[in-house]
Amino acid sequence: MPWTRRHLLTIEELSLAEIEQIHATAVAFKSTLTRSVKKVPALRGKTIVNLFLEPSTRTRLAFDMAAKRLSADVISLDGSSSSTTKGETLRDTAQNLQALQADMIVIRHAAAGSPLYLSRILNIPVINAGDGAHEHPTQGLLDTFTMKERLGCLRGRKVVILGDILFSRVARSNIHALTKMGAAVTLVGPSTLVPQWFTAMGVRVSHDLRGALADAEVVMLLRIQHERQAAGLFPSIGEYTSMFGLNKTRASWLNPKAIIMHPGPINRGVEIDSELADGDRSVILQQVTNGIAVRMAVLYLCAGGQPENVTPAPATETSRPAGAE
Repeated sequence: MPWTRRHLLTIEELSLAEIEQIHATAVAFKSTLTRSVKKVPALRGKTIVNLFLEPSTRTRLAFDMAAKRLSADVISLDGSSSSTTKGETLRDTAQNLQALQADMIVIRHAAAGSPLYLSRILNIPVINAGDGAHEHPTQGLLDTFTMKERLGCLRGRKVVILGDILFSRVARSNIHALTKMGAAVTLVGPSTLVPQWFTAMGVRVSHDLRGALADAEVVMLLRIQHERQAAGLFPSIGEYTSMFGLNKTRASWLNPKAIIMHPGPINRGVEIDSELADGDRSVILQQVTNGIAVRMAVLYLCAGGQPENVTPAPATETSRPAGAE
């Protein structure tokens, strides 16, 4: 079916078919990342603004690189250099960017619902790069893309998400994506950070780390979201690590073929030991690379491209996905 969405705001609103369309498009674009000439002219002449009003490393750089790989012009704006520091509203900032002839806005904001709000007042596509503790859709898409590369079909696969679920937008986007794709998801962590009401999202909640890890095929670690939570949800970082940090002993409880994931930033020695983060079972850096291809797919589709028009292009300066404009 043709791609019809102008915005990417949440995974919750995507159908399974749309998730698969993004993944299929990302496969084609990923084939360009290892060429000597990595650019395709799919978005030549377009201007994409990365409006990041919260700190970011991987997501911001991946969106920047993805847009440039598609030959778009890129402008990056953060909170410290924008007029929001002078009291300008998000609405005024965004409308000024549109008046400056931006063709698309990628936004990260501390307030949940900010991308949805902009999508209702602007006439250009809006891409959610993380809104508060709500969603981080491209992270969920790249995580599931990485799982599919390693495991194939995710239906029936057992995925454990371990850590601060309550305040994690990454967890929510992954839950939506994984349940749509048929995976069996278990959330693990302290009861204060993994409340039982998450079961309403179609997942299992457990506070028994050893039992949850025993049959997991994927374990995804999440950092403690200090910037979003109130004090007192667990006694100390040291106690969290002693009970739920993934170390060599706890990794021995895993299936030998299980993969280890982390969306970053990693707090080494807290949620995961360095030996595991850098080990053979870790796909953390593959997640980062796949983030470029997945975001290329999202930018291309939301700019009006169609999945069936993207084919791996030959490594020449003038090559382009068939039909891409």
